[in-house]
Amino acid sequence: MNILELQNLKKYFATQKAVDDISFNIAQGDIFGLLGPNGAGKTTLLRMITGIFYPDSGQVIFNGRKFDPINDTAYIGYMPEERGLYKKMKIGEQAIYLAQLKGLSKPDAMSKIKAWFVKFEMESWWNKKVEDLSKGMSQKLQFVTTVLHEPKLIILDEPFSGLDPVNANLIKDEIFNLAQKGSTIIFSTHRMEQVEEICNHIVLVNKGKKILDGTVKDVKNEFKENIYRIGAAILPEDIQHPAFEVIKHKPDELLLKLAPGTKTNDVLQYFISKNITVNTFSEVFPSLNEIFINLVEGTKNARQFQEI
Repeated sequence: MNILELQNLKKYFATQKAVDDISFNIAQGDIFGLLGPNGAGKTTLLRMITGIFYPDSGQVIFNGRKFDPINDTAYIGYMPEERGLYKKMKIGEQAIYLAQLKGLSKPDAMSKIKAWFVKFEMESWWNKKVEDLSKGMSQKLQFVTTVLHEPKLIILDEPFSGLDPVNANLIKDEIFNLAQKGSTIIFSTHRMEQVEEICNHIVLVNKGKKILDGTVKDVKNEFKENIYRIGAAILPEDIQHPAFEVIKHKPDELLLKLAPGTKTNDVLQYFISKNITVNTFSEVFPSLNEIFINLVEGTKNARQFQEI
C-alpha cells in the first residue's frame, strides 16, 4: 500500500519551474531517499507534501485520499534542514509544547519525552535553553520533537548534520526502528553514502524534474558497467586477454572491464591457466554518488575507480 502518491505536481515561482510535473509513490514502511543538487526542487516538494505550499497543479494523495493540510499534518513529522526550535525556550517546556501542538495530552507528552530523553541521554538538558546547546545536541532535540507523536510519515532533511559518529549511529538506529514499527520515512540529504546505507528506494530530481526512480539495488544494477575486481597473492604485469580490459592494476588486485558477452567463468579459467590462485572475485557496482554525478552533470564514464 502507498502512504503517499504525488501526481503531476507543479510549482512555479515567477519564471522559475521549481517543480515541473513530478510524480512518484512511496510505500508504507519505506525508507525513501529524495535526492538532488541544490536548487533541484527537493525543498519545494517537501513543503507541498507537508502543506506549507500548495501545488499550482497536480495533487498529493496521503493514506489513500487527497491530502488535507489542516487535518493530515497531525500524522506527519517534519525535520527541516533549517531548524525550527525556539532558542530562548527551555528544552523540556519546548518539547511538551511541540508535542501538544501535534495532539498529545500533557501527561502523554511528558511520558514520551522522558522515555526519549533517557534513550538519547538528554535527561540533564531539561532546564537548558536551545541557544546553550551545541549543533549536535540541538539536532538530537529536533529529531525527538519530530518523531515524538509517532507520525505515520516522517520527513528528515539532512538529519545527521552536525552529529558526531556515535550520535549519527544513534539516530540511524532509530530511523530503522521507526520504519520497523510502521512509520514511513522520507530522507533527504546530499550524503550519498548515507542513502546507500539507509534507503531502499530513491528518487533523484534535477532542475525541477524527476530523472531517476527505483530501488537502490535496481538503480545500481541499471548503471553497472560489467566491471569486476579480482584478487590474488601476486598478479603479473603482463595480464591481457581479448575477453577483458585491465582498468587498474595492483600487485595483488585488478579491476577488469569485461567485453560484452564474456562469462565470468571464462575469466576465472584464464587466471587458472596462468597458475594464478584467485582469492577474491566480485562484481563492482557504481556508487550512488557516481550515478548522481553522471546524471546531474550529464557526463559519461564519471567513475574514477578510486576503490583500489
